Amino acid sequence: MKTRQYCIAMAVGAMAWSTVSFAQDYNGHYPAGAEGIKGGSLPPPGVYLRDYNLFYYADRYHQGGPPDFKVFLYAQAPRLIWITDVKILGGYYGMDVLLPFYSADVRVGTPGGRMSDDTFTLGDIMVEPATLSWHWKQFDLGLGYAFWAPNGDYDEKDDFSRLLSRGYWSHMLTLGGTWFIDEQKTWAVSSLNRYEFHHRHRDTHITPGQQLTMEWGLSKALTKTIEVGAVGYYVQQTTDDSGTGSGDRKDRVFAVGPEVSLFCPKLKLFGSLRYEREFGAKHRPEGNVMTLTLTKIF
Repeated sequence: MKTRQYCIAMAVGAMAWSTVSFAQDYNGHYPAGAEGIKGGSLPPPGVYLRDYNLFYYADRYHQGGPPDFKVFLYAQAPRLIWITDVKILGGYYGMDVLLPFYSADVRVGTPGGRMSDDTFTLGDIMVEPATLSWHWKQFDLGLGYAFWAPNGDYDEKDDFSRLLSRGYWSHMLTLGGTWFIDEQKTWAVSSLNRYEFHHRHRDTHITPGQQLTMEWGLSKALTKTIEVGAVGYYVQQTTDDSGTGSGDRKDRVFAVGPEVSLFCPKLKLFGSLRYEREFGAKHRPEGNVMTLTLTKIF
């Protein structure tokens, strides 16, 4: 998240770009890499519209994946956020909703075996009915609760459709913070942590394991409108899947990369671009994430 003047969503994206059906069927909803520098802060009271554009490409699968593997996924997710003037325990109360859309191209198996789809489809919707945010002199703190609804185009017999919908409900808790190192607030360190709990899958009757996602950022404001920094994330499935036919593999991955953020005061518009390279993957693809976000202040 950026400055006190604009929105950064605490829990973002239903885009499950970094996993496909043959990767691991029951990963969580939240896509790591959706947030970047100052990701632990929420904006001050107001209404914000943020548009996420996320690109994921991978051609490597670690531990148990297919030998011929390529995936390219694009997710576009508008998000409406409202931070009210109402205070609870001294923190501003807010809420938001996110509608994700996808396009994907996947290749797996032999060179002749290709699975692809150009459809731009609605995925699982995320609703965050409650956030609380505090802004002190040198520190921001944010809390949130969200849930994901399995409304996406899921078909148990269609492997490709599992890219677009998870087929189960999820709950997500969020805790984030940003520390402004100097009094001028030109240097900042942030951490954003999300934990997902999943319901039983409606078709397979398997309950996916819980998932932890930790995102971090280190940033420096060069001017009042330009900010640069380094970002990264760590994703870890923390518990086993349960139910008949479930597996015992816990996937994980790390990522790191740069980010640049710009602000146009006349338009009240923020834009940020970040790139993160994954490494240390286990039981999942290892690829590249690029995220372009635009945030409009109303």
